[in-house]
Amino acid sequence: VRVLESGGGLVQPGGSLRLSCTVSGNPYPINAMSWHRQAPGEQRELVATITSGGSTDYGDSVRGRFAISADNSMNTVHLQMTSLRPEDTAVYYCYADIGSWRNEYEGQGTQVTVSS
Repeated sequence: VRVLESGGGLVQPGGSLRLSCTVSGNPYPINAMSWHRQAPGEQRELVATITSGGSTDYGDSVRGRFAISADNSMNTVHLQMTSLRPEDTAVYYCYADIGSWRNEYEGQGTQVTVSS
């Protein structure tokens, strides 16, 4: 199973960015997909989650600014980030919760930098 993130980059404060995550090589149902982030010197934190039933949840710091979505197969998930702030700067990781054993797979991460 491979999890691959894309879409990171440099954006000015107040700007928007869209991250994408694709799961490949997986023969089992995907239960949920989530985005986490980790800033230098900080603990990794949950950003957003979407389940196969379509339920979503967000971290308090991004609620109302970020939106997670997925295609029907859950193989591709997007994170639309708006009103970005310097404190959103971090490496963003995609996680896939797969199969009846709830195995979790993580991508390599994509850097998001919010700076003027």
